[in-house]
Amino acid sequence: MKGDERLLSKQTIKAPKTIYKEDLRQLYAQETNRELFGIRFLHLHYLVGVYYYGLRHYDREAFVRRKAKAIQKFDDKIAKVPETKIKKINNLQFKKQKVVNRIENKIENGNTIMQWGEPIAVLDTAKVDLTVKRFSDYLFSKGYFQNKVSVKIDSGWRRKAYVTYLVEPGKGYFIDTVYYDVRDTAVASLIYKNEDASLLKRGERYDQENFTVERERLDLLMKDFGYYDFSRQYIEFDVDTAFSDDKMVAVRIVVKEPATRDHHKQFTITKVNFITDASKGPQLGKRSGRKYRDIDYRFYKDEYNLRILSQRVFLHPGSLYSRTKTFETQRMLANLEAFKFVNINYDTAQGDFIASIYANPIERYQISTEAGVNVTQGYPGPFINLSFKKRNVFRGLETFDLTAHFGFEGVASATSDQNIYKSTEAGINASVTFPQILFPLKERTQLWFGRFNPKTRLQIGYSYTDRPEYRRTFLSFAGTYTVQNKRTTQYSYTFANLSIIDTLNVASGFKDFLEQQRKAGNFSLVNSFYPSFVSSMIFAATWNPHNYGNRDRSSIFVRGVFESGGLIWNVADPKKINDQGLQTFKYLRFSFDFRKNFVLDKNTVIAYRINSGVAYPYAANKAIPYEKFFFAGGSNSVRAWRPRRLGPGSYKPNLSTNPRGNGLFDYNIEKPAQVLIEGSIEARKNLVGFLAG
Repeated sequence: MKGDERLLSKQTIKAPKTIYKEDLRQLYAQETNRELFGIRFLHLHYLVGVYYYGLRHYDREAFVRRKAKAIQKFDDKIAKVPETKIKKINNLQFKKQKVVNRIENKIENGNTIMQWGEPIAVLDTAKVDLTVKRFSDYLFSKGYFQNKVSVKIDSGWRRKAYVTYLVEPGKGYFIDTVYYDVRDTAVASLIYKNEDASLLKRGERYDQENFTVERERLDLLMKDFGYYDFSRQYIEFDVDTAFSDDKMVAVRIVVKEPATRDHHKQFTITKVNFITDASKGPQLGKRSGRKYRDIDYRFYKDEYNLRILSQRVFLHPGSLYSRTKTFETQRMLANLEAFKFVNINYDTAQGDFIASIYANPIERYQISTEAGVNVTQGYPGPFINLSFKKRNVFRGLETFDLTAHFGFEGVASATSDQNIYKSTEAGINASVTFPQILFPLKERTQLWFGRFNPKTRLQIGYSYTDRPEYRRTFLSFAGTYTVQNKRTTQYSYTFANLSIIDTLNVASGFKDFLEQQRKAGNFSLVNSFYPSFVSSMIFAATWNPHNYGNRDRSSIFVRGVFESGGLIWNVADPKKINDQGLQTFKYLRFSFDFRKNFVLDKNTVIAYRINSGVAYPYAANKAIPYEKFFFAGGSNSVRAWRPRRLGPGSYKPNLSTNPRGNGLFDYNIEKPAQVLIEGSIEARKNLVGFLAG
């Protein structure tokens, strides 16, 4: 810092409890420097050091030269490409712009290390004045028309400045009267019928945000009832603060007429066109067409099931224009995973009102590979994943997925605490997803289901695990129905979840361990390692209203799962299964997972979670499959413990027999349980760049 400059060390807001201070904090024109883990007394402005370290190695002119060189390089490449190869030229133009934008970012904002850090926050009185104005404007928008905001700046030791904003909101104004000024009688009737949904209500405090939302509500209401060319600019609000001496206001809502007519026009759809291959060119010839359920389909090649497509289209001739139905049509067609994008345009020429749907198909085949190092329960090991996808398999917009996995991992032995062994895992899964409920339902019912993004998924898989103690194979089949209510709620019903589990080559030491568990009364764990046939039905519901995990707003995630295990559908005779050397299970299992992220600011989130569950076996063997037990510990649970190693209830782990670790608890053995009650709370903070803690 130079001369009489001072460090902005702390900003405080003093306001009545009725004022939400967090909203005001978002209006600071200048922020203080962040401190390590937010602990103020440490006064460790670590990001300042990061910024100035990067600044010492920053050469702005070098980036300017790099930009010019990159532009010249791409221009030379583009010049060598024949003009007929438009796609290649466009790709080069895109790459050029991407590289130039990245370099311009360095020119404007500094190098990467500088962007990870932040310059020292020197007190700027102009920004203090701007903050005062922002506070006052905010209070005014919340109905505190006679607010007063002042500021106090104190000097601290080592040239620090402490800024305190004193907020006196005054008495808030409340809405006393709301009335409409609408000359178009049809529009007035529509508004009055939906008046209960208005955000402007008598007795509520004046809030400018409610006026903005109310304008959006009225605009959507009009456009959902056929008023295609209606605009929010037709809606005006007049607020009279002189209506009463007791801080009351009168609100007049005006809906103006169009400039060229004395009324607003309702538009009725006269025709619906659907182009299924909009991105393909005329070199394929001339498009042919077919009509299905009053929709005209056009295509170069008839390769989609029009019955399925029509279930996702909510626009029909003779119906009023609706913006909501237009967006829902786009969303549901996109959920088919057959199109890159879907555009819907309306044509009002020659007195008609034609809806045209343009769909750009995705490539039918997709292959991907992934390789890396994985750590789940032990020590790092390599893995490789392969996946193959084929779309529109049976010309009914089905999707076929084939995935394969192979990997190694170092794991601690379950029978010895001094050795680490290689664990091999391999698996292959194949599934077909149908964009409908595969069940003999009436066509009218299937059409009704179309608005809920219905899917039926049939999956078969085989997995293999080779550990020091045993070798385990898992053959499975599952059939699942899924429906989705808007974007927030999803329901799934697995009507058949079947698997055959076998455990081979059990080591003698692990047999002894299982025998110890049997003598201790842990029959469920012992029975889980016998050859088994497992069948169940599962119902799950997930609620995710605000895109859980985003850093823009607080969000929640709720998921409940109920499972009934056993031969409920009598798919096979239990005695015949037992004669094959396979045991069966009968059990009930319920789990509930609640998560919430509370966003404090763009760098800090408070996250908490409550996870619980219970499993109850009721067959003669009083056992549940090992995969159905509950576990705790690991990065997705209580982080202080290794995965699956946190003991149930008051469980006390055995002491280690390792001479070097004598007296320490032994956490090598997984700790399964039939009841889970788990809670956690975390403060998550972005420390620097991509590093968070």
